[in-house]
Amino acid sequence: PTCGGSGFEHVEMQFLSDVYLRCPDCDGRRFRAEVLDVKLTRGPHRFSVADVLELTVAEAAHWFQRDYAVVERLQPIIDVGLDYVRLGQPVPTLSGGEAQRLKLAGFLADAGVSNGRGLHQPVAKKGTLFLFDEPTTGLHFDDIAKLMRALRKLMDAGHSLLVIEHNLDVIRAADWIVDLGPEGGEGGGQLVCTGTPDDVKQHRASHTGAALRAYELALGAGGLAVEEGVPLQRVIRRQRAEAEEAIRIVNAHEHNLKGLSVEIPRGKFNVITGVSGSGKSTLAFDILFN
Repeated sequence: PTCGGSGFEHVEMQFLSDVYLRCPDCDGRRFRAEVLDVKLTRGPHRFSVADVLELTVAEAAHWFQRDYAVVERLQPIIDVGLDYVRLGQPVPTLSGGEAQRLKLAGFLADAGVSNGRGLHQPVAKKGTLFLFDEPTTGLHFDDIAKLMRALRKLMDAGHSLLVIEHNLDVIRAADWIVDLGPEGGEGGGQLVCTGTPDDVKQHRASHTGAALRAYELALGAGGLAVEEGVPLQRVIRRQRAEAEEAIRIVNAHEHNLKGLSVEIPRGKFNVITGVSGSGKSTLAFDILFN
């Protein structure tokens, strides 16, 4: 009752940062003593509810592997690379990237159904347009691969993706690219090119195309982008003329955009790229999101 089950007390410090003190009654364990007396046996261990909240997602998936409903909830968190997070970790203590991936895990959970073995299978239904602003920032290469697999699961569930990104592995894995520029600030706000990664790579005026060509040369023959467990590039199966399958933005002049017109294919993995200040966030958030 003292902390309301949070495990800590919030003390406002007026002009200083607020202070969070461990609850003196529950000692940070969140529950009354009579609740903590209840134990759940898993293998050689007996867990109270507080002990369970101290487990990482990976540890919980191991000790509760026969509880399919539990694993079903934990699997999307594992899929986005957050298996090291503790079940009882307060959300405000997560980093920005962790919070973004945790939210993605929630959508993955909604997009999947149990196959009877605690795993999620995509549901074939169209859904939401997801916008991500540089989700690979601060991630290790292995975490980027996990993120890409998670994004593909959203695609398989019938959703559409729009990602602002500079990571070349992510750009190479896209179905469709919108490249803005040619420079930043007053020198930006124009559509340099659109198309598949191969199309952009052939565009001589695109900084992104030059980076893709250099990256491919550095990888050498047979070089791969992020390994996703699925083909990295999907064939564009519909013509751009099918207006009902694309979001059309016409003659945009917001901020530094200069009469920009572009189509965002639905049901595809789209990437908006370009040099810093070229108008990527303006296109994605100020126009499309609004």
